[in-house]
Amino acid sequence: MQQPSETLTPPARRRTGALVAALAAGVVIGGAGVGAAWALTGGSGGAGGPEADARAACGVLERFEESEYAEKGPAGEAALNRWGAAQALSAAAAAGDERYEPLAEALRKSYHRVLSAFEFDARAKEDLERARGICADL
Repeated sequence: MQQPSETLTPPARRRTGALVAALAAGVVIGGAGVGAAWALTGGSGGAGGPEADARAACGVLERFEESEYAEKGPAGEAALNRWGAAQALSAAAAAGDERYEPLAEALRKSYHRVLSAFEFDARAKEDLERARGICADL
């Protein structure tokens, strides 16, 4: 018989698993959006090229609030998708033009830091600020 003080699964573990799953879903959805944008604009050339992808990533990043990413409901879902879209668009820009690799790298580092710390800690926020600084210079 189970003792009253025993628990089968710590509540934080279940929340963390759901958060990681939602984060991964946001990245996948963002990647699908980039693929659709590339298909509609004809790939990496012209108006839909790497510069447009970088500017789109920065536009999405401007609307992203890291304080909302763990919220439940529409605000949290929107934040997860914006973050995923910014990462995917920056990666698309870097794939088309190496000048955008620092932007993609900053967002990638922030993403990996959040996955390992399960929050936007100081280092993840520094990487986000670096990405925002790069965006300001575009």
